[in-house]
Amino acid sequence: MASCTKPPPPLVPEAGVPPVRLEFRPPVDRAMTERTQSTRVVERGGQRRTESVEMTTVTRFTAAENGWELTQTVPRAQLSREGTPVSSPVDGLLTRFPLSVRVASDGAFVKVNNAGEALKALRAMVPAGQSLEALEAFWSPESVEARARQEWEAKYGGLFQRNLAVGQHTWAVDRFPLPEGEAVYLLERTVTGTRLTDQGEALVLSLRCLASLPEEAPAELQEVMQAAGSPPLTPGVSCEGEQVVARGLFVPVSRTLTVRAQGAEALWTLTAQTKLELLEEAR
Repeated sequence: MASCTKPPPPLVPEAGVPPVRLEFRPPVDRAMTERTQSTRVVERGGQRRTESVEMTTVTRFTAAENGWELTQTVPRAQLSREGTPVSSPVDGLLTRFPLSVRVASDGAFVKVNNAGEALKALRAMVPAGQSLEALEAFWSPESVEARARQEWEAKYGGLFQRNLAVGQHTWAVDRFPLPEGEAVYLLERTVTGTRLTDQGEALVLSLRCLASLPEEAPAELQEVMQAAGSPPLTPGVSCEGEQVVARGLFVPVSRTLTVRAQGAEALWTLTAQTKLELLEEAR
C-alpha cells in the first residue's frame, strides 16, 4: 500500500528562504468545508478503549466593524465507540448550534457572540427528566467561550501580521481534559518552510509539547504564559503534529496533533485531524 500513497509536495528548501509574512485575510462570504476527526484512546489495566467523533464543519467569514464575524455550522456529526457508530445527544446539539465568533481585523480572537445559545439548544432537545448537570456545565456560556478562545489561540495565536523565519517558534498554552481534571501543556509551533497546496503557497508548522518552561524563556513565551494565567504544566505530556495554513487568503489547509497524557490510572491519547475539503468559489 505504501507504494500507492502519493507523497506530500516537498517543502521549500530552508537555505535562502526569506521570512514569510502571514496576513489575516479571510475568504469573505465563501464557505470553507472541513472534515474533522478526534479520536481518544484510553489504556488502563491492559485494556484499550477507543472513542471518536467525526464532524463536517462549514465556516464563513463576513465583514464587520473593525474585524470579521465567523460563523461555523456542523451539518454532520457522528460519535463512534470501538469503531461502531452510537447515538449521542451531543451530535444533535452540534448540528443545531451555529457558533458565531467575533475576530479582530488582525486575526485576534475577540469573543463568542452567542455563547448562551448552546444551553438553549441543549434544553430544547433533551427529554424532560433526564439529568443535564454534566452537559449543562460543559455547554455553559463560560465553557463555550473558553473552549473557542483556547482552540483559536492554540492554532493561530501569534502567527498573524508578522514575519516568520524558518526555525522560528511561537507558543500557546493548551489543555487536555482528564477525569481527574485537565492536563495543561505548552504547545510549540516551529516554522519549517512553505508548501504548494491546492490553495497556493502555505506556511508549514511542526508541533510539539514542551515539558517545562525553559529557564531563559524568550519574552514572547513568558507573555504567552502570563496571558494564560501562568498555569502549572502537567508533567509527562507529549505531543507531535503538523499544521498547514495558506498564505494568500487565510485558509486552514490541514492540521494533525496527537497528545499523550498519563492520568492517575490510565494513559490517554487524543489525536485531532482537520483537513480542508472545499473552499467555495469566489462569486
